[in-house]
This record gives sequence, C-alpha cells and structure tokens, in this order.
Amino acid sequence: MNAPTPQISPLVHTFAQRLSSTRRGARLARLLAVEQLRSWEVSPAVTERVEQIVAELAANAVFHGRVQGRDFQVALTFHAATGTVRVAVTDARGEQPLVLSEAFDST
Repeated sequence: MNAPTPQISPLVHTFAQRLSSTRRGARLARLLAVEQLRSWEVSPAVTERVEQIVAELAANAVFHGRVQGRDFQVALTFHAATGTVRVAVTDARGEQPLVLSEAFDST
C-alpha cells in the first residue's frame, strides 16, 4: 500500500510599497526592505546583499525614471523553502512598466 505523502506548500512572503520618486523615497525603500527581511528572519548575509540591490535599483528609479508627481514601487518576495529573495523595482514612467530583479539563494 502506498500512503499519500503530505505536500507542504512552500511559505512565500511578499512585501510591496509605493514611494515618492525622491532621494528620501529611495532611502526609505532601502530601510523598509532591510526591516522586512529581518522580520522574515532572512540571513544577515542575504539581507546585506539585498539592501545593496534595493539601494541601487531605487536610486536608478528615482534619478533615471522620475516623472513629476508619480511614485516608484519596491517589492520583495521571499520563498522560505528555497531561501530565495526576489527584488523588483518599478520606476514612475507610464509608457511601459520597467521591472528589474535579482534573486539570491541564502545557502
């Protein structure tokens, strides 16, 4: 007899925030990302790498994709089962959403 093996769905955490297209918004994106990763108990090494990526992508969105009166968005997805973090930053340009991402394995 074969007993069915219980399947555990992977735990996925998500976070997204719209921020003003200013230097302050870019700095806040970095700070919020770090705080969120710490609350998800992501390893410090991965958190540090993600912090650098968010800082760079948010700065790019603010300085190169700025549209007066429009925000940019930062989003994080953490797959606990694999230890993978996905970073997505969308700039404020309206003609076509720009999504940049990097993924890291915490192993």
